[in-house]
Amino acid sequence: MTLVDDLLWRGLIQDSTDPDELRKKLDGGALTFYVGFDPTAASLHVGHLMQVCTARRLQLAGHRPLLLVGGATGQIGDPRESSERSLNPPEVVEGWVQRIRTQLSPFVTYDGDNAATLVNNLDWTGPMSVVDFLRDVGKHFPVNKMLARDVVRNRLESGISFTEFSYQLLQSHDFYQLHVQHGCALQFGGSDQWGNITAGVDFVRRRGAGPVQAFVTPLVLKADGTKFGKTEGGAVWLDPSMTTPYSFYQFWINSDDRDVSQYLRYFSFKSREELEELEKATAERPQARLAQRALAEELTTLVHGEEEARQAVAASQALFGRGSLDELSADTLRAALAEAGLLSVRGELPPVGALLKDAGLVASANEARRTITEGGAYLNNERITDGEAVVPASALLHGRFLVLRRGKRTFAGVELLP
Repeated sequence: MTLVDDLLWRGLIQDSTDPDELRKKLDGGALTFYVGFDPTAASLHVGHLMQVCTARRLQLAGHRPLLLVGGATGQIGDPRESSERSLNPPEVVEGWVQRIRTQLSPFVTYDGDNAATLVNNLDWTGPMSVVDFLRDVGKHFPVNKMLARDVVRNRLESGISFTEFSYQLLQSHDFYQLHVQHGCALQFGGSDQWGNITAGVDFVRRRGAGPVQAFVTPLVLKADGTKFGKTEGGAVWLDPSMTTPYSFYQFWINSDDRDVSQYLRYFSFKSREELEELEKATAERPQARLAQRALAEELTTLVHGEEEARQAVAASQALFGRGSLDELSADTLRAALAEAGLLSVRGELPPVGALLKDAGLVASANEARRTITEGGAYLNNERITDGEAVVPASALLHGRFLVLRRGKRTFAGVELLP
């Protein structure tokens, strides 16, 4: 199967400027391509994985990635449908640029004939004067075409600043500069960027360079209509200090059965044969959640490393009595318990029965006694027989945690604070 055939099978090409030429380029010799990420927050999130994984896929096929982190465009912001973006201070954006550059590193290799290169559009945009920008870039953009862009047209009534209106010029200039400086012949991005990307292709042509190609990936949507990458707690970030590796793992574990097969095609690096076999096994035994587990383990390993993935898998088993709690690191254990519900206690720990109630696993002391009598309460995966028993200090995991469980699947944590 050729690269383009694989991309099409996975559903990764929604639109392209010239399908035949794109196939010729991608299935031919090595080419240089770019994909951009604007630093509008301190971290990338799972919504960016479509582009990050696609870049990795193209590099594995022999092509050379230019990963652009927008130190210039990140200070402007692509127009949104709803309202004007807040402008972040340049020094904040620069800090985010450095963090995002680091986050991109696990996905590509910086060695070999097709080594990836990190680039920052502030390097060529920053030195330009306003007059140079208007003459060399703005002169090539018909305003009527810019006004026809959906997001601009939708904002005309509520208002759009010249700052955001000019974003398309900046992104197009990026493509031209990367073509001139690095021989970049292809740009890709999300389908919401189609207008900006095709404007860049046209701008390169108007400047007498090229030809260059482009394609866009589809927006990732969830079957229930909610936005991909969002949970009750907000965005799922790639930075482990913003979303713990355990929470990241659980996000994929909790994928809807209707979505997981497509997620595997988008994000997994397993072969078509492996994925089709996994899809078949999942259809035969959906309760085993084989697809979700495979996806969660692969992506957690890719983003956070093998050890964090191993810890996440171990935690998901141990918390339900299928593994040893002693093997979990303090950080993983706390992250897992915080997601389930973590009761903080200062001073002496109350009896086990009271802890069950305080942690929200039962509604009353009577229910706690009944649950214990029926054999349905557990402390650190050991069945509780005496609700009035005081928890010994030796039971505390890492000297401060307890895991309480009611039945097979309902658990909460306790943290003893100094």
